[in-house]
Amino acid sequence: MSDSENKSNRNYRWPLLFSVVLCFGIYIGTRLQTPSGAGSSFFTLSPSGFDKISDIITYIEQEYVDTIDKEKLMDLSIEKMLQSLDPHSSYITATDLNAANEPLEGNFEGIGVEFHIQEDTIMVVSAISGGPSEAVGIRSGDRIVEVNDTLVAGIGISNNDVMRKLRGQGGTKVKVKVFRRGTPKLMSFTITRGKIPIYSLDAAFMADPRTGYIRISRFAATTYDEFVQASEKLNSKGMIRMIIDLRGNPGGYLDAATKIADEFISEGKSIVYTEGKSRPRADYDATSGGRFENLPVVVLIDEGSASASEILAGALQDWDRATIIGRRSFGKGLVQEQTVLPDGSAIRLTIARYYTPTGRSIQKPYKDGYDQYNNELNERFAHQELLNLDSIKFPDSLKYTTPKGKVVYGGGGIMPDVFVPLDTTDSSNPFFNLALSGGELTDFAYDYVDKNRTELSRFKDVETFQSKFQVSDITYSAFVRNVTSNISNPLDPSDIASASAYIKNLLKANIARQLYGGEGFYPIWLMSDPLYKKALKVISEGKN
Repeated sequence: MSDSENKSNRNYRWPLLFSVVLCFGIYIGTRLQTPSGAGSSFFTLSPSGFDKISDIITYIEQEYVDTIDKEKLMDLSIEKMLQSLDPHSSYITATDLNAANEPLEGNFEGIGVEFHIQEDTIMVVSAISGGPSEAVGIRSGDRIVEVNDTLVAGIGISNNDVMRKLRGQGGTKVKVKVFRRGTPKLMSFTITRGKIPIYSLDAAFMADPRTGYIRISRFAATTYDEFVQASEKLNSKGMIRMIIDLRGNPGGYLDAATKIADEFISEGKSIVYTEGKSRPRADYDATSGGRFENLPVVVLIDEGSASASEILAGALQDWDRATIIGRRSFGKGLVQEQTVLPDGSAIRLTIARYYTPTGRSIQKPYKDGYDQYNNELNERFAHQELLNLDSIKFPDSLKYTTPKGKVVYGGGGIMPDVFVPLDTTDSSNPFFNLALSGGELTDFAYDYVDKNRTELSRFKDVETFQSKFQVSDITYSAFVRNVTSNISNPLDPSDIASASAYIKNLLKANIARQLYGGEGFYPIWLMSDPLYKKALKVISEGKN
């Protein structure tokens, strides 16, 4: 072999040899950097003794470069795991569980006031009837300045801060000092916390001399009893037909929805049935003695009506017992079961699907993931579904037929019998949008009531207020000045004038809410609601 050949081979071998040495060095270095007792030796070699999630979290806790919160990491792991199953299986920490259950249980423990933070001060909107605050003399308009000798006014307090300070275990005491107009000194009260009811019926009143209206905000443990009491009251006032408003109702207890449906459906007929892989079919059928089996009914729904709302609407639609009016409902047809864990946290796991009497599942698809599922309502708006009936298309496979031959649909919410588009009245009006976007309207109404309580007290009931009180042009002008005081570009006076009728009505409704609660707000607010007007027209003409 020539010298040139030897030289060439040496030139070839040196880079190869260097690469081998470098790789070996990296390998040795990696092994030297592995902490003693970590790596593969940390985990048991026996599959039967290997708890994958727990062992990995423990490994991270011991070996991670920074200190971690193990409980928080565990909670996050469980939350993500359940979220990957479907959009409604969920994990609730022990801290959050009580707050999550309160709206469904129908009560909480506290001092019993509705409040509003105005000018960085807690203002009492009303003391809940029969509650601890009413018992000691707290009144609407009182401003809570101190709680347990700690200043709470002018410190940037939030709604959550207020609830943390005022809520608490029944039987415990809280000291408050309040400012009351006309009283020179702060007034001191000691309030013993107790059970405070949370009502799930926002309003029940006679929409006209023959039509009762009931608005249900959620399906809680007390909803059925509230519904029976409200309907009996309306019966005594001459109700011969009913409007049930489920708009924005996210659902709740299945049992509450089926009990109400049972009042309208004759004995033996299906209300809903549930079925899952590990849960055999469970049927919920109507019993005898329903109070309203022959009562004409209209049910109002929209894209915020979900779960138990869809069970009630679906059952009444499938048996041709009600005309459903509005827009396609949310589309939640999954049943969750809550299991409380030893540490006080809970899992809500989807264990079945529910089906309406015709056999339709109304659960909308969720195969594209959690984010896409939550964005579906935005897509409805983008596709003009909330504005145009023609934009909604259903395949033949999702069509079902009721006993009277009406076509209904599954696969993504309850489709109404009568479509009413989203109200876009004055949405292009700059003043209208400005007035409703920042909370100025609500604040103005609170302030108006606070300054005019003596004058407003002459309206002895809702009906008197509704018929005789009017928001004057002077009051409207004051509201306009309040809204426009901080804007740089002046608004067109014609926009302000054209929005006046709607905003005056909304101001009147918010003033009524403070004086009479939901019973005062809804009869006034609904007067400018196209869907409500359509419902009254349909039911009064006997078209339902």
